Amino acid sequence: MEDRLLVVDDEELICSIFAKRLKKEGYSCITANNGREALKLFYKDNLSLIISDIRMPEMDGMELLKKVKAVDPKMMLIVMTSYPEIDMAVEAMRLGAFDFILKPVELDLVVLSVKKALERKRLEEEIEAYHHHLEKLVAERTAKLHEAYLILKRTHLDSVKVLIGAIDAKDPYTRGHSDRVRKMSMWIGTKLGLDEMRLENLEYGALLHDIGKIGIKDEVLLKRSSLTPEEYQNIQEHPLIGVKIVEGIDFFKDKKAMIRYHHENFDGSGYPDGLIEEAIPLEARIIAIADAFDAMTSGRPHREAMPIMDVIAEMEKDKGKKFDPHILEVFLNEKMYSSSP
Repeated sequence: MEDRLLVVDDEELICSIFAKRLKKEGYSCITANNGREALKLFYKDNLSLIISDIRMPEMDGMELLKKVKAVDPKMMLIVMTSYPEIDMAVEAMRLGAFDFILKPVELDLVVLSVKKALERKRLEEEIEAYHHHLEKLVAERTAKLHEAYLILKRTHLDSVKVLIGAIDAKDPYTRGHSDRVRKMSMWIGTKLGLDEMRLENLEYGALLHDIGKIGIKDEVLLKRSSLTPEEYQNIQEHPLIGVKIVEGIDFFKDKKAMIRYHHENFDGSGYPDGLIEEAIPLEARIIAIADAFDAMTSGRPHREAMPIMDVIAEMEKDKGKKFDPHILEVFLNEKMYSSSP
């Protein structure tokens, strides 16, 4: 597309000379005799560059420069003056002028300045177009990756549901336990301000926390009388069994700690590693509270479900022992348990 230039000067002869010379270089030129007239032409015409005198009636070149740049910061302007004032030159460049030329000027210098300005304009447009193209490519790739991630997430969620179904089928007394623990864990995590990614990991970790019970013998898991020390030791192996089940799946890599450590106690008396306080991952400490609450309020082969107020009293006794005191306080104060099934 042909470059269209606007020459602005209150001397018509200068406008005519400039326009004639620039047309020889292949540019299309229009002229104006003051800033106000130039501004009207700028509003209605598709210009590539403006060459303007500074000292003009009605609206001077500095005011024109300000108004043009306010509307189109990318517009190229070359300003001229017969008055060699350094402050004016500095101000013009600060306002965004491409070049500042002193009169009288050689036309060849004007042509050179115009060519440089238009080259800069084209380069900036190419860079901007390239950035837009990159942004479009990134947006498209991001959308595809997000879609692929959602498909992968749904696939893994389906796998988790199958695994949880296997646990429920094995131990009908705890059917729905993992989902209830998930809900309470998510409530606690949200209240504690966990970000979206950590909440998503917590959701999977809570669902999978008892996956290792698949590897526990039915006669131990479903025993109606109290467990022997050996049987209790067998039950305590389920966090490690759970880690073994999921460790070959990369998607579950950052959920393993929740599975392994959800039976660690705040005072270090838990299992399998006897971790203490902050050494226990936050998500595992959250799941421990939700898991214990649901276990005590659910019926088991060897005992009835405990009344909620008795469960709360029991958990209060274990504050700072089994449970992180701050997380337990959040859980109890928010009465999250009141909405649990």
